[in-house]
Amino acid sequence: MPLFITHCCKMYCDEYMIQEEEWDRDMLLDPAWEQQQRKTFTAWCNSHLRKAGVQIENIEEDFRNGLKLMLLLEVISGERLPKPDRGKMRFHKIANVNKALDFITSKGVKLVSIGAEEIVDGNVKMTLGMIWTIILRFAIQDISVEETSAKEGLLLWCQRKTAPYRNVNVQNFHVSWKDGLAFCALIHRHRPDLLDYSKLNKDDPLGNLNLAFDIAEKHLDIPKMLDAEDIINTPKPDERAIMTYVSCFYHAFAGAEQVAETAANRICKVLGVNQENEKLMEEYERLASELLEWIRRTTPWLENRTPEKTMAEMQRKLEDFRDYRRQHKPPKVQEKCQLEINFNTLQTKLRISNRPAFMPSEGKMVSVTSAWQGLEQAEKGYEEWLLTEIRRLERVDHLAEKFRQKATNHENWASGKELFLSQKDYETATLTEIRALLRKHEAFESDLAAHQDRVEQIAAIAQELKYALPTADVCSHVSLKSRTGEIIRTEKLLETIDQLFLEFAKRSAPFNNWMEGAMEDLQDMFIVHTIEEVQSLIAAHEQFKATLPEADSERQAILGIHNEVQKISQSYGIKASFINPYSTITTEELLNKWEKVKKLVPQRDSALQEEMARQHAHERLRRQFAAQANLIGPWIQTRMEEIGRCSLEIGGTLEDQMTQLKQIEHVIVAYKPNIDKLEGDHQLIQESLVFDNKHTNYTMEHIRVGWELLLTTIARTINEIETQILTRDAKGISQQQMNEFRSSFNHFDRKKNGAMETDDFRACLISMGYDLVRSFTGEVEFARIMMLVDPNATGIVSFQSFIDFMTRETADTDTAEQVVASFRILAADKPYILVEELRRELPPEQAEYCIMRMPPYAGHGAPPGALDYTAFSTALYGESDL
Repeated sequence: MPLFITHCCKMYCDEYMIQEEEWDRDMLLDPAWEQQQRKTFTAWCNSHLRKAGVQIENIEEDFRNGLKLMLLLEVISGERLPKPDRGKMRFHKIANVNKALDFITSKGVKLVSIGAEEIVDGNVKMTLGMIWTIILRFAIQDISVEETSAKEGLLLWCQRKTAPYRNVNVQNFHVSWKDGLAFCALIHRHRPDLLDYSKLNKDDPLGNLNLAFDIAEKHLDIPKMLDAEDIINTPKPDERAIMTYVSCFYHAFAGAEQVAETAANRICKVLGVNQENEKLMEEYERLASELLEWIRRTTPWLENRTPEKTMAEMQRKLEDFRDYRRQHKPPKVQEKCQLEINFNTLQTKLRISNRPAFMPSEGKMVSVTSAWQGLEQAEKGYEEWLLTEIRRLERVDHLAEKFRQKATNHENWASGKELFLSQKDYETATLTEIRALLRKHEAFESDLAAHQDRVEQIAAIAQELKYALPTADVCSHVSLKSRTGEIIRTEKLLETIDQLFLEFAKRSAPFNNWMEGAMEDLQDMFIVHTIEEVQSLIAAHEQFKATLPEADSERQAILGIHNEVQKISQSYGIKASFINPYSTITTEELLNKWEKVKKLVPQRDSALQEEMARQHAHERLRRQFAAQANLIGPWIQTRMEEIGRCSLEIGGTLEDQMTQLKQIEHVIVAYKPNIDKLEGDHQLIQESLVFDNKHTNYTMEHIRVGWELLLTTIARTINEIETQILTRDAKGISQQQMNEFRSSFNHFDRKKNGAMETDDFRACLISMGYDLVRSFTGEVEFARIMMLVDPNATGIVSFQSFIDFMTRETADTDTAEQVVASFRILAADKPYILVEELRRELPPEQAEYCIMRMPPYAGHGAPPGALDYTAFSTALYGESDL
């Protein structure tokens, strides 16, 4: 059997054509389908022809002369066809039908194996095929739902509209409609006032079908195109007939549905913005709370200035601070920066969507800012305090050791002296012995005077250490005057003792004291911090070594006195003892101490050279740190200037600026190893107790602050460009307008710091045509504008605030009134809306969002569970306290 009719618009694919052709062939073999098509197509044609005051009775007879066929095409297309031939001859009829077929073809419909002769001859199947082609082209082809169209689009529309209804599962245009519930569901979905779906019975298909057909004809102006008995009694109802009838429902509801969908889309858009903003608010609150908690835990630790008692404990504190600066604080700096970025982005989105500004709970924005300032204030002096304490403890340890050495030497010297001075041996002494005692006492006085300087040194160290010095005045308790008087009185009875022993005693005592002082100085501890200080010690040591020949000469002279006594005794046969009665110092003691002095000199040389090497190493650390710091400091400054220039550029697009800033950000991130290396160099310097560096003006603290500021600045600037893009796209600002705004802003930003002061902003507005002359009206208007751009009264206007102002009053944004109007459409013009209506008209997530937040409707005449969409809508825009 030949193919009678198929069509395909140019947009259809070959596969779809093949399916249509096979479908046509099968359908036209069934007489029951043919009968259903006769009734449906006739009713469909009459639904249009009645607009011209005409109708048909017999579809294959009434179109034979082509006149009503041309009229039908004019009614459904709204276009004029060529003037018909009015003759009654066969060729006149064929000419009219051809004009109709040519018009169909001109609409992109491909007619296969059809000629005017078959229509003129009353070929039923050919006529039905032609009418189906017209129905497809003018009633079904233009149906579009999401990304599907024509038959598939109509099927998807039916599925979407009937999805919430029980016992309805539309999968096709034949058996899915046999029980009548799908027709009733379509009606109830759009006109729930016309039938109660909950009372329908799936087992009563005849009642359901007739109910749907009657309501459609009476209330929706859709004529009965189907027969309920035919549908029930046919195993597979005619697909074309069902599609034709269902398409009438689509077109009947399309206008109202489009309005409802527009309203639902507006509501979904508004709710989507609110949901996204609420997530951002919740995220901000979480991050702010976590950061505040960390600051509150950390600040007391930094504020604690209780010093430890040992160097090791203080150095552990310093190591803890290093860990804080290198590991714990940097992530928190990023969190704070991200928190500010999130806050700015959120406020921008709220302004763009005409929502009230976000006010963090319990003033978290202010709390975070003030808490962070407190943290940095506490941190600012902490490291300096640590280093000062370590330096102090280092000096304390040095002084304590020096005190111990000097005190030990003094105690050794003073041991037994008090006992010696308290003796009254002169009362029973002989003349010779008394003379010896007198000279011995004189020698002791000389020795005591020589020791006085060292006693004062020990007392000074003790005073600095705030220690008591029990031995510093060991001889002060002995009455020298009393003993001296007794010896002098006795001296008159005695002879002058031997001058040589006296000479030895007088010269050996100061020389012995000099050697003891030299040994003490050669073993003296020293603490230095620079090469110059070591060089000063070496110079002093060299001066000391230069005095050694003179000291050696004195040593030899003293030993010569002792040798002269022995020579006289041997020469004149004197039997006197060779123990010097005037001195406790022996020649063996002098020789031993001299040898120790000579041994300590090279040891001192070695210690000073080691210290010199250590200071050279410290100097290398200083220079190493300085070389890097002197590069990093200017590098950071250069990047800051690049960011500033990029943010102020005019001419390129915001996307170009974003690309440049991202490139700068990439360079900054890649530079981080240099900062880490400098931190390592800084740690070596601190571990070596190096506290100053004349080779650079940059401290590690300067670099840290600059680096943190650089990271924060690039992140904030990128965020500013992102919000500008967001504003531009949301407000529909062209790139040219954005450039003009930037140019005006830059011109009046006199300090070039990214902000206009109040007077500069006024001048900018006047230059743009605002009437802000200094009159009462002008001042009021300017005050109003300042409230918009500077709500916190800071006295400055940022670029983002300037952009917001320039777009706020002219942009097309959603308003509370528009949302209320959209809800009113979904609520069928009622002042309240029901839960089932929200769930039917909105996606599940948005529907539940409304149900959870809408207050109950308090007006009269509302059913239980009615919700107040007006209060809800105004609350979305901050116009109520809901």
